[in-house]
Amino acid sequence: MAAGSELKSRITDAVKEAMRAGDKPRVAALRLITAAIKQREVDERVELDDDQIIALLSKQVKQRQESIQQYDANNRPDLAEKERYEIGILEEFLPQPLSADEVEALIQEAIRESGAGSIQDMGKVMGLLRPKLQGRADMGAASARVKALLG
Repeated sequence: MAAGSELKSRITDAVKEAMRAGDKPRVAALRLITAAIKQREVDERVELDDDQIIALLSKQVKQRQESIQQYDANNRPDLAEKERYEIGILEEFLPQPLSADEVEALIQEAIRESGAGSIQDMGKVMGLLRPKLQGRADMGAASARVKALLG
């Protein structure tokens, strides 16, 4: 177990608790999370830290949201519900989402900090924002807001 990843320890503990409780759907969902973490660690030959795990979990939430749209469009409420359940479990390990006002304040701060004056500076602004918003806000919406402010 990595000394550096408190989040990974929390996920492992959650798997053990769910197994003891006999909660098979929760065990299955948590095992998907641990498998994704292990897969990335093996592929990249690294030990993921909490920030990398948050990014991975955020990506999994986004993938499931896209799947829900597909399942809803194809009249598969059973599969959509399973994805919603998994999102709920993933969100247990993500930081609390930021409010719209908090996101706006961070965007304004990043623009000031980077000295951005035009759309060409968008990369600098997003580079400052990404670590602060990852897993806590919709990056697409934040990007659109930065573009609107710089455009």
